[in-house]
Amino acid sequence: MNYTLNQLKIFLQVTESQSITKAAEELFLTQPAVSIQLKKFQEQFKIPLTEVVGRQLYITDFGYEIAKAAEKIIQEIDAISYRSMTYEKLLAGKLKISIASTGKYVMPYFLSDFINMHRGIDLIMDVTNKSLVVKSLERNEVDFSLVSVIPEAVDTIQLPLVQNKLFLIGSTKLKSNKKKGVRTILQQYPLLFRELGSATRNAMEEFIAKKNLPVFKKIELTSNEAVKQAVIAGLGYSIMPLIGIKSALREKELEIIPYRGLPIITDWNLVWLKSKKLSPIAQELLKYLAQEKDRINLENFSWCDEY
Repeated sequence: MNYTLNQLKIFLQVTESQSITKAAEELFLTQPAVSIQLKKFQEQFKIPLTEVVGRQLYITDFGYEIAKAAEKIIQEIDAISYRSMTYEKLLAGKLKISIASTGKYVMPYFLSDFINMHRGIDLIMDVTNKSLVVKSLERNEVDFSLVSVIPEAVDTIQLPLVQNKLFLIGSTKLKSNKKKGVRTILQQYPLLFRELGSATRNAMEEFIAKKNLPVFKKIELTSNEAVKQAVIAGLGYSIMPLIGIKSALREKELEIIPYRGLPIITDWNLVWLKSKKLSPIAQELLKYLAQEKDRINLENFSWCDEY
């Protein structure tokens, strides 16, 4: 056997992605590069690791066994690196954070300097909807989660990072309709919603019910970016977090539609289990944020005060 660490990592990613194309995207490699390394890895085994049925790639039972072994090898090599850095008195290890999808406009600003200061930290950040974020927190799969609504069913500690404002927005292409009033607008154009489980959708539905607003038609999209692009195109209106539409407002692709009771205001909170024993990395991150979050807010999010 003469396989390389790189081949092990590539095969493990192919196993997880069930696709050479997706594995290439995750590893920031070209598809041919992944295919070549996968072929070289396979050549060292007489039993197939994968098989293609139709156009779908499948991992064989033997392939899964090799993937388990590969994962253990990679974990041990990572552990060696972390131990080496620890002896050098460097902060080293993994930091796992799950964030609600709109939080991708927030969390990187609070992590960038910290991660760059500590080169031994491997960051794993899962961007998904609120329901899955809460599940990963409940299962103790992550160090922290970033949410705009504190999960009631989980006993957590919270650190507010930045304010979250939600406004009713529409395309500037539909500007002439603004004078007709919000109720008339919503009787003529669809409302664009995030998927079930999204905190933005929950806040939007609660507001609509409270104000008894008419809904001509509902369109559901599964990401904040998709909603934003659909609204820019004039497909309808939506209630969206200000944090994700900065450039579209500045470029006058979107406009805020004033309405009583808006904006809906919450906070983006970093949360963790109250019972969790935080790792040295997690403890250091909290110390860093306590010292630097006001500066980070001022440098990156002061523009929100204009709205």
